[in-house]
Amino acid sequence: MQTTQSHDLNGSNGRALIDLQGVFKSYETGAGEVPVLNDINLKVREGEFISVVGPSGSGKSTMLNMVTGIDRPTDGEVFVAGEAVHGMSENQLARWRGKDVGVIFQFFQLLPTLTILENVMLPMDFCHTFPKRRRKKRAMDLLELVSITDQAHKLPSALSGGQQQRAAIARALANDPPVIVGDEPTGNLDTHTADEVFNLFEKLVSQGKTLMIVTHDRSLSARTKRVLHLLDGRLDRDESNGYH
Repeated sequence: MQTTQSHDLNGSNGRALIDLQGVFKSYETGAGEVPVLNDINLKVREGEFISVVGPSGSGKSTMLNMVTGIDRPTDGEVFVAGEAVHGMSENQLARWRGKDVGVIFQFFQLLPTLTILENVMLPMDFCHTFPKRRRKKRAMDLLELVSITDQAHKLPSALSGGQQQRAAIARALANDPPVIVGDEPTGNLDTHTADEVFNLFEKLVSQGKTLMIVTHDRSLSARTKRVLHLLDGRLDRDESNGYH
């Protein structure tokens, strides 16, 4: 049964940063229509750290794709940072996503022919969000934030998995987006490195960022303030871990 706790969290704090209203998603296949999300209603306020858990096929990644605009709802509305994501064209989505959402992938997705510094600068170059003369310094500042300034001029292949994920986090922060999302962002890391990356996530939240991640690791989801449990495409439970 879906709870209403997430709505209560936003009742006196104005408009939610992420707002999913009656979201349904289904896909057409050779065997007919396959439902993936079923009437998802969710509000997330600024500065929250949320994990999304559930069995394989429960709709976790699809729900995240609604937030990032990578996929569109079959029915319902998606608002992120005040923008109606569900109504944007592909070109509008690309520009909006570059500025307002930072995406962290399980397999890093760094461009292999660019240095780490160039990878972090790329979103700024694409969106023209900072003057050219400031982009290199900002990228170095972000690499310092994630503790890999000494790797700035190396290619991704020269870095460990943990270092590559730190670089990917720096890249996600490049345009100072209000929302950071990650689909299994620690799923390709060993336990110790995953813990270090999660410590970095907690640091970002303490600085005011809003994070929403899909994870299969219950020990990590227990460290987030809210845990969304998906089951058969529905928001089955919306739990608070009881700390701030």
